[in-house]
Amino acid sequence: MKVYADNAATTMMHDAAIDAMVYHISHTFGNPSSLYTIGQDAKEVLEQARQDVAACFGAQPREIYFTSGGSEADNLAITSAAALGAKKGKKHIVSTAFEHHAVLHALDKLKAQGFEITLLDVHADGLVTADQVAAAIRPDTCLVTIMFANNEIGTIQPIAEIGAVCREKGVLFHTDAVQAAGHLAIDVAAQNIDMLSISAHKFHGPKGVGMLYARRGILLTPLIAGGAQERGKRAGTENVPGIAAMAAALKDACAHLEENTEAVTRLRDRLIDGLSRIPHCALNGARSPRLPGNVNFCFEGIEGESLLLLLDAKGISASSGSACTSGSLDPSHVLLAIGRPHEVAHGSLRLSLCADNTDAEVDYLLAQIPPVVEYLRSISPVWKDLVSGKKSFML
Repeated sequence: MKVYADNAATTMMHDAAIDAMVYHISHTFGNPSSLYTIGQDAKEVLEQARQDVAACFGAQPREIYFTSGGSEADNLAITSAAALGAKKGKKHIVSTAFEHHAVLHALDKLKAQGFEITLLDVHADGLVTADQVAAAIRPDTCLVTIMFANNEIGTIQPIAEIGAVCREKGVLFHTDAVQAAGHLAIDVAAQNIDMLSISAHKFHGPKGVGMLYARRGILLTPLIAGGAQERGKRAGTENVPGIAAMAAALKDACAHLEENTEAVTRLRDRLIDGLSRIPHCALNGARSPRLPGNVNFCFEGIEGESLLLLLDAKGISASSGSACTSGSLDPSHVLLAIGRPHEVAHGSLRLSLCADNTDAEVDYLLAQIPPVVEYLRSISPVWKDLVSGKKSFML
């Protein structure tokens, strides 16, 4: 059996997205900036997609800016807020220690430009609180950027409460919702969100397409110069087939959100219950609130890379952390942020499910993972030291 259990890294395109993309590649090839009919046909498709995406988040179409993905959207939001803050003499930004690197690296660049960055500590349950945010905001704070749901451990942050704090204090609030969009209900007005980033390939759309929502009145500073596309905020001829496919995937995901959440949460809980029976392991992050499909464990005494390779040989696709850093030998910064020791963080496994997964696949995961963990421990000098008492167990 083959089991794809790395949907947090990327998802398989669904038929709605594929159909939209193939159709518009063939039928809507015009440049939407052109004035003739073929170009205006493409413009109409583009604007319909903008309306569809906006409707999924309770936004207005003119507040939607299409990008190449979540990383670009994050960078556009953060650099724009920083530019607005700098004009007012405000050069302090609040974020967390377990953000995606698209956010953390953007903040590093701003730090080199004289901005002060406060990274909030993350509790062992993988959550930050609105009170932490309120305590960190200063008179010179120009932005709070906190992810909607963590890409590695799946914990869902109290976005509405954090947004309310920011709104009360007059500070812009951005959230990286790449893992949340299409999987959780999002309403930018009700949740007090000023800017929000998404990426299509996380909810069964195509790669290379994303979106930034920016509340009306927020002036964006373009990252890419060269044209008047996206109301002058993102130069480059729009990828109409990709954007149409993203809108189709998002509409489909939001239309089936409740039933998919119920089905995937049930599979997730079965998987968590089964893996929890392995000795000296721990679920990373709180069990709730957690993304419906996210399962992330640490297994003491083994290396995550070895675990992934042996699981791959059994037809199981999984991850030991973020796909963007899977080539790194360093332990996950997310796991370190929630207090996992280096030795334990190295032995992590992330399984991320979607509505395409089945009970039979969960059965297969539960049949294959425990003996692989047991085998790796049997050849591990670290495990032998733990069992013999030379070292103390941490989990």
